[in-house]
Amino acid sequence: MNQVISAKNAPAALGPYSHAVQAGGTLYLSGQLGLDPVSGALPQGVEAQARQSLENIGAVLSAAGMTYADVVKTTVFLADMQDFAAINAIYAEYFKDVCPARSCVQAAALPKGALFEMEAIAVK
Repeated sequence: MNQVISAKNAPAALGPYSHAVQAGGTLYLSGQLGLDPVSGALPQGVEAQARQSLENIGAVLSAAGMTYADVVKTTVFLADMQDFAAINAIYAEYFKDVCPARSCVQAAALPKGALFEMEAIAVK
């Protein structure tokens, strides 16, 4: 049976979707923008948005009893591929020893005019 995961420390979903759904030992996390969970605002700059997005991912992982170490796959969406190097440095702060598989694509547009979004799959 699938279980919906909702994190109190992550921003509310912008539409009809869950923060994550757990199917067996696998957790499928919806894309997280860099929205501040309290104000709902996007910080200025791709680095700040990437850091907040990763913190939001961490909150959802925690709500499911998981950590960044359980993440096996991520997909990063950038508004501008020129930001690739900058976000790599921030990403490396969260994924240190065994890095998950990753895709990174430039999106024509992201919700709320965001510069960064990330989704993930984790396995316990």
